Amino acid sequence: IPRHPFRSPNAPAPTVPARSPTTRHPDPPPPPLPSPVQAPAAGEMGPPPKKLVYSFVGRGTTVLADHAEASGNFASVAAQCLQKLPPNNNRLSYNCDGHTFNYHIHDGFTYCVVATESAGRQLPIGFIERVKEDFAKKYSGGKAKTAGPNSLKREFGPKLKEHMKYCDLHPEEIDKLAKVKAQVSEVKGVMMQNIEK
Repeated sequence: IPRHPFRSPNAPAPTVPARSPTTRHPDPPPPPLPSPVQAPAAGEMGPPPKKLVYSFVGRGTTVLADHAEASGNFASVAAQCLQKLPPNNNRLSYNCDGHTFNYHIHDGFTYCVVATESAGRQLPIGFIERVKEDFAKKYSGGKAKTAGPNSLKREFGPKLKEHMKYCDLHPEEIDKLAKVKAQVSEVKGVMMQNIEK
């Protein structure tokens, strides 16, 4: 009795599938070649350009502490403007080459910040308000009233940098604070007028 079923003589011989050699530890696929130009991933576009580029705190015409976030002659121009500030105006702004030089005189000290024109009006005002409060708390004992030129830079320069960075990163919050401060000042002005009447 034949072991295999009947096969016609013309039928092709059955083929046995070839066994592919198997390995216990296959090699990992090669890593993809890096693209010559790789677009940055989402959220990695780099920091936005800084709007606040230079700031200082002074007494009279003496700069006590300053900080620069960008290269340029901002310090010298700001110092020149400081020499010409009228004594009867406590808030002033100058425009020069696409930047605004913003000054606020309070309790014998001058607070200045140089900003790009795109920063608008509220951001520099909000920055100065933050610095003014911080400076008053830190030097309420009177040290700043006798300090020499740039003698507070080591202590307060990093604070200026910190405030500039914060304001650049949170412009909406600073704008709101500046507007609230302006409204409070306006109310105080009206109250003073009423008292004088």
